[in-house]
Amino acid sequence: MSERYDAIVVGAGHNGLVAALLLAQRGLRVRVVEDKGVVGGAARTEYPFKKAPKLGMSTGAYLLGLMPPELIRKLGVDIPVIRRDPHYFLPTLDKRYLLFGSDLAETKQQFCAFFSEADWNAHEAMQRELGALRDDIAPSFLEEPVSIEESAERYVRPELRTAFIDLCRKPVRDYLGRFGFQSELVQAMYAVTDGFSGLTGSWDTPGTGMNFLIHNMCRLPGADGTWMIVRGGMGTVTSRLADAARKHGARIDVNSGVAQLIVEGGTAKGVVLRDGTELRAEVVVCNADPFRMRDLIGREALPADYNARLDGYAQKTGTTFKVNLALRGLPTFTCLPEDRGQYGATIHLLPHSDGGGVIEAIRRGFQEVQEGKLIEFPTIEWYIHTTVDPSLQDSQGHHNSALFVQWVPRELRGTTWEAEEQRYVAHLLSICDRFAPGTSDLVVDTFPLHPKKIEEHFGITYGHIHHIDNSYGFSDRLPYATPIAGLYSCSAGCHPAGSVIGASGHNAAMRILADRG
Repeated sequence: MSERYDAIVVGAGHNGLVAALLLAQRGLRVRVVEDKGVVGGAARTEYPFKKAPKLGMSTGAYLLGLMPPELIRKLGVDIPVIRRDPHYFLPTLDKRYLLFGSDLAETKQQFCAFFSEADWNAHEAMQRELGALRDDIAPSFLEEPVSIEESAERYVRPELRTAFIDLCRKPVRDYLGRFGFQSELVQAMYAVTDGFSGLTGSWDTPGTGMNFLIHNMCRLPGADGTWMIVRGGMGTVTSRLADAARKHGARIDVNSGVAQLIVEGGTAKGVVLRDGTELRAEVVVCNADPFRMRDLIGREALPADYNARLDGYAQKTGTTFKVNLALRGLPTFTCLPEDRGQYGATIHLLPHSDGGGVIEAIRRGFQEVQEGKLIEFPTIEWYIHTTVDPSLQDSQGHHNSALFVQWVPRELRGTTWEAEEQRYVAHLLSICDRFAPGTSDLVVDTFPLHPKKIEEHFGITYGHIHHIDNSYGFSDRLPYATPIAGLYSCSAGCHPAGSVIGASGHNAAMRILADRG
């Protein structure tokens, strides 16, 4: 026998939970069904280390930055965030480094002493412009998207419209080139952490500028444009969203995978769970990635242009390798041995970090990945968040840590991930050893997630952490309303972007309420 609801949400990732909460707030009878045994999707806190079983870790998403403060207020949830100050650490193989946060005088001194005054001036000019764009574009996150060009007209101050369009459409190389940076290393730091993160694209790839813009949209209170740590890990975000949704009457079931979406006469009518249970509803909201959603419908049920759109997205698969680590102690960096807050920052390990040929090394590495090869020195963002949030440490004082690696192939040429994973993890740790000798000896355990493991562990097709590339922006992303009446997507593949934002869940819910009158 079937059960009936006003709305069924497929998937309890953060966007699905946001949609469920907002619909339940309006009095709809909402049922959330989640395939995995926990809520949260890729935003969860886990205890993945066999040799340090009580050490907590944000295994997937690891920072909160892009969630609009207006949305948090509307949801009525409290998310405890901690500012990282300093927030960036760029070590080198010699005595130079950048460690910067809110102390602008100290940051300027480092730029001028270790790089150049021109790099400092470029940094300041770029941050001013990004701050202006951030303010202008912010309202668009919680509205239905229009094209990039229309967005410029609607939201961006006239003097920045051309810069905005170029940033969204062109390579990040072009945007950084406008400001007069002299150091390749400094340019690479910005390009890697904001332009390349979670993206199939490099220095010369159109659309890396779009990703760069998105990653600079941090507006949380007290953030000052930076990404923040959530106390208790990213599972705090999704557990609080789930609790709030239940408080408003939503029912959330885990271990309730969907086998099929029910479509009758071109209209979504509900879902069939894997155990055969049939759930009926006037509205189905799919938080699963666009490709999983299509699998649940069937390609033949969708029009050709919609299938072509999804096939285009599928050309860019996941290229991120997240190596979760348990450490028995903190590394010691050759360029900065004393603890000045660098452990809580994003630590940038860049190829040829002696200052020579870093951009060419990045170009060459991306090309090798396209050929199915593992790069000798990929770009790495290194995190040790328990130095800022010790609540996740175990009684032995272990630290959680992670290497966020760009890029790796989803499919390796001439070998397999099963054969190469442990060797490559050891190689990546040897890169850490170059900057902080002895790091490898501090590793107690690892929990590596290459694209195929991301797909398996979190249920994200192609192992793409953003569902689709953030090179697609605004109306180029997946629409909330699908060609199937009554079926909506709140995937991270929708506007505004992949990441823990929640705007897709909000905007899908608002579209549903508007369509229902």
